[in-house]
Amino acid sequence: MALETISVITPSYNQGQFIERTLLSVLNQNVPALEYLVVDGCSQDETLTVLRRYEDRLRWVSEPDHGQAHAVNKGIAISHGDIIGWLNSDDIYYPRALVKVQQYFCKNLSVDVVYGDAFHIDVDDNHIEPYYTEPWNFERFLSVCFLCQPAVFFRRRMVARFGRLDESLQFCMDYEFWLRLAKNGAVFAYLPEPLAGSRMYTENKTLSQRVAVHAEVSDMLKKKFGKVPTKWLLNYAHMKVNDGRPVHGWPRMAILALHSVLASLRWNHEISRDVLQHIRSWISARKK
Repeated sequence: MALETISVITPSYNQGQFIERTLLSVLNQNVPALEYLVVDGCSQDETLTVLRRYEDRLRWVSEPDHGQAHAVNKGIAISHGDIIGWLNSDDIYYPRALVKVQQYFCKNLSVDVVYGDAFHIDVDDNHIEPYYTEPWNFERFLSVCFLCQPAVFFRRRMVARFGRLDESLQFCMDYEFWLRLAKNGAVFAYLPEPLAGSRMYTENKTLSQRVAVHAEVSDMLKKKFGKVPTKWLLNYAHMKVNDGRPVHGWPRMAILALHSVLASLRWNHEISRDVLQHIRSWISARKK
């Protein structure tokens, strides 16, 4: 059976210190029928110099855009592969990742989305920790985003059926896209192989704006499902506590409980039993 073609799209903006490692992690895959596109948003650092160095092995464009989701959508629109991967300009693929994905799709024609294992990596590509991943369960996925974005691949037919990324989102456009696919019946499959490294560092968008990230996730879930799962409300409360000056002991627990209640009221317009149960468990644990 002929292998399906793969398009990898890298949205890029001022990641000159990392982008060569990103490019090489794709170009060194030696996978047949690979199309690689970089969609740059007019970077002002060394990014364009690096792209020119490899332009005989990839396609790239540098022009103003409206953010990460818009850049990925542009890449999807001009790409042609049967399978689509999205690799940010500071992340990397591990050797043979694309071969494994291509072969899995070839052997499992009913599967629409494949995701694998990933690691958080530092600025020098060293492993910080594994990204928490588990076998597919939609109900579980509503409460825990256990898919690591660079380790996720999907068939082009998913875009044709359910649309591209939501460009109104700044942080959780990947999570919203996967939820949209899953809600509409897409078949997800877990490939327990290390596929990608997701870079974490101080200036990283996710780390530097954690409260905003969790607020956007809750807004999205409320809009999409009418209610935000307790796990995400508690995550938001923890981010609010961690975002300020360090507080410990009973004062920290009291502030955490307050933010949990406020989050429950903000998004679900009630103080749920689950939230109250978590607060009681914190109090009990603190008394021991």
